Formats: sequence, structure tokens, C-alpha cells
Amino acid sequence: MTTKGTTELIILRHAPALSEGRIAGRRDVGADCSDALGFDAMRNAIGTVDHILVSPARRCQETLAHLWPEANGKVDVRLWEQDFGDWEGHEYRDLPDLGALGVGELAVSRPPRGESFLDMAERCTPALLEAANREGIVAVIAHAGVVRVALGLALGAMPLGLTFQVAPLSMTKIFALPKSAWSIESVNWTPR
Repeated sequence: MTTKGTTELIILRHAPALSEGRIAGRRDVGADCSDALGFDAMRNAIGTVDHILVSPARRCQETLAHLWPEANGKVDVRLWEQDFGDWEGHEYRDLPDLGALGVGELAVSRPPRGESFLDMAERCTPALLEAANREGIVAVIAHAGVVRVALGLALGAMPLGLTFQVAPLSMTKIFALPKSAWSIESVNWTPR
């Protein structure tokens, strides 16, 4: 049960990126929006929202258009995915193996000419906090990195956000409660 001053943040990762198996943080690729049943199920599970914020990325814009064709979301450039710099466009198998890094080390690791997870968190945290200060239900259509930042905020330890898997066209629901408290209801949820 929510109280006055509570915001329900519904953070959606975009539909599967048409990235041809290559990393696409800031690369502006489209989304595979062919899963009509998945979109219908997600729309029905969410219901009516009071506000919609969306990354300017084409894959997020296309996801919004398939979820709520009649809606105009507010575009916020701070919601872009992490900038992977020189790694952008490379196949995942060609990237350095970061598996040996601890979560704290991974959070500060920066691709050449890119940004670290903590750099991205610094950029998109203000947008998420502004969304959390709106009363009602706020849908945020963005990227896996943005979902992880929101989880880091809710957990009070930003690097911990990196420990979560975030599937395409999945929903994470977080309540922003009065007095800067948070409650995570669901993570990486898909209605199937």
C-alpha cells in the first residue's frame, strides 16, 4: 500500500536492440518490436501511467510507440545508455574480459574514450530523482544501465546495481517513498 507522496517508478528496458550482436550503448540502433503479444501483456500489466520519460535513443522511442502509440513521452538526454567509447560497434566476443573485476572495480572501469558505470550514474541520477519526486506512476523507458542505476539508488550502494540482469522489454518497479526511502517491488519482470 502506498502513501501520499509516493511515486511508483516503472522502469522499462527497451525491446531487443537491432545491434547485430555488437555493443550499442550510444550507437543509435532500432528495436525489434515484432513481439505484439509481449507488448500487449506489458501494457496490460502496467495499466495507466501519469508521466512518461524516455531516452532519446531510437530503440527507446520505438518501444514507447509500441507500448503507448498515443502517448508523447518527455525525452530526457540524461537517460542515454552508458557510452562505451572505442568499444561501440564491436562484437561482444571482441571486448576485454572484465569478469575478474570486483563490482567496485567494474563500476569505475572506463572503456577508452567512454564513460564508466559511475560516470553514467552521475549523469542519469538527477533525471531519476526528478522522476521520483513526481507523485503518481512514472514510466521510464530507457536502457539496462539506467535500470541498474535506479536499483543502485534504491539499494543505497550504486555499484550494486551492476549485479542485476536486465532483459529486453522487462520491467523493474521501484517505489520512491517519503523521506528519501525506497522499496523495490520487482526486477527484470516480463509478463508471460
